[in-house]
Amino acid sequence: MTDLHKKWACDYCTYENWPSAIKCTMCRAQQPSPTIISEEISQFKGGTRHGDDSGTSGLIICPDSSARPRVRPLRPSEVSSNASGWQQNEDHNDKNRQHAGRWSCSACTYENWAETRRCAVCQHPWPNDASPAINERERGGWRARTGVRTRTSSSERDTSVHIQDNEAGAHASNEDTKKLKQIKNRMRRNDWLFLNACVGVVEGDLAAVEAYKSSSGDIARQLSSDEVRLLNRPSAFDAGFTLVHLAIRFQRQEMLAVLLTEVSQQAVKCIPAMVCPELTEQIRREIGVSLHQRKGDFACCFLSELVTFTLPADIEDLPPAIQEKLFDELLDRDVQKELEEEDAVINWSLEPGSRLDSRLYALWNRTAGDCLLDSVLQATWGIYDKDCVLRNTLNDSLHHCSHWFYTRWKEWESWYSQSFGLHFSLREEQWQEDWAFILSLASQPGASLEQTHIFVLAHILRRPIIVYGSKYYKSFRGETLGYTRFQGVYLPLLWEQSFCWKSPIALGYTRGHFSALVAMETDGYDNRGAGANLGTDDDVSVTFLPLIDSERKLLHVHFLSAQEMGNDEQQEKLLRDWMDCCVTDGGTLAAMQKSSRRRNHPLVTQMVEKWLDGYRQLRPCPALSDGEDDEEDEDE
Repeated sequence: MTDLHKKWACDYCTYENWPSAIKCTMCRAQQPSPTIISEEISQFKGGTRHGDDSGTSGLIICPDSSARPRVRPLRPSEVSSNASGWQQNEDHNDKNRQHAGRWSCSACTYENWAETRRCAVCQHPWPNDASPAINERERGGWRARTGVRTRTSSSERDTSVHIQDNEAGAHASNEDTKKLKQIKNRMRRNDWLFLNACVGVVEGDLAAVEAYKSSSGDIARQLSSDEVRLLNRPSAFDAGFTLVHLAIRFQRQEMLAVLLTEVSQQAVKCIPAMVCPELTEQIRREIGVSLHQRKGDFACCFLSELVTFTLPADIEDLPPAIQEKLFDELLDRDVQKELEEEDAVINWSLEPGSRLDSRLYALWNRTAGDCLLDSVLQATWGIYDKDCVLRNTLNDSLHHCSHWFYTRWKEWESWYSQSFGLHFSLREEQWQEDWAFILSLASQPGASLEQTHIFVLAHILRRPIIVYGSKYYKSFRGETLGYTRFQGVYLPLLWEQSFCWKSPIALGYTRGHFSALVAMETDGYDNRGAGANLGTDDDVSVTFLPLIDSERKLLHVHFLSAQEMGNDEQQEKLLRDWMDCCVTDGGTLAAMQKSSRRRNHPLVTQMVEKWLDGYRQLRPCPALSDGEDDEEDEDE
């Protein structure tokens, strides 16, 4: 027998509260008096029905041996004719039980059985223009029913929010209910996404936060008093709170790190793709036209044009203050600092970085889950993969050439596990399951991608990809969590060398985020002293990308077969075969990334020029020089 003196169950949300609680912790409903509880339980022994007019004729108590009795909505067919006025025979009851559809009240969001014509809580009639089941499907999203979440249509679940409206329904006055309905009517899609994100922080649901971020939502947005009233959880939400405040209150440390990074990056960003939307759309169409599929056994998709994005040399002609503003709005300063100073994986050598004018800049990239694909297109065409063109191409290539990529992946993973002393072996079914997971990631927009996907992207670009990244996963406190495995060189090894370009692109990897690493145009290399005959003209800009790290060790080459693996000399020869390499006077092995303004795509050049014109028109704030100040002092 249940001990009634331990906890009391709320009549509205069924939450079990401690005896000292005067109001329900979840919905703030008043605790019923002990006499009322005793009378109700005596009336509902064994889950029997009742037909009195005591105010609880629409409820039935379901006994439970391990907890207090819970309440659930009673079907109209289960209520006696004297209490509800429903006159139905047993055959009709069975038909109603088979129909499991429910409709959500537009006033209090309570979910009623399909047979009811008025809300069991607030007596609000259901809409007459559609059936309850259709009305529920059209609403979609998270609904509150006695404090329990129920999921409906996935296509519109992000346009509503899980709000406990018990107090707004049964425990609030008609005026309060009308006020809440007015607030809901003013809400727009982005407002619901924001409230979903707030609930997501409280409940640890990062997907809700990512959905709000991907809709260009403001991370620094504050909860209003009306929104707090709509959420109806005073213990969790306060007016003026942001997502960061909620993450601090509920100790969501990993989520807090993501939000703080996002806030720091929400300074106004101005990249070429944002300034020129018309040209950006034209470039996306050009990319679609440039995509082709190779005939034959290895039916991989590929790009027919070689495009490399570089910063214009005209930036150096701008005043220093304007240059600083430009870089603040173009670059990701946090990524730049981490790659340059903390991990020393880029610009660590003074020779390629300064004397050879090959300093790499980390472009700002959005954090919508497609950062790898975005960074690849930024490093080539200077735009984002907004329409998932590159992701769809990646998915098609993986499926059409699954056997080829699977063989390389399996051989590489087996060698990797053995080389690190893991000494495990998988059955073929397990390998197939892991490969199916990799295939599924490519087809899901926003899903994180792995090393295999970078290897496939190198084949789509028909050019090498060099990833300069942190070697270890780190928490926001700087603690090492694991080995990243992303850094290194990815070669299009399944193509013929004559079919590929030898000019690589560079990407940066930090804390699960990819960024495009680009250089600035230069004016020729007749006096650079690179230690090699480059054979370039004045119009060609060459960027030297080191193939060794700051410890002078050769960068790792990914997805080599057993025949291609060997010592450093063999891997260096492989790099020279697939890229134009040289050794600088300081002994640094570097790959040459060549780009030409004349041979670059005209739409990309036009986009960059239009973006740069906005900074050319800016003028620094006038300031008096020291000499002028001295002259004024002498006049006085």
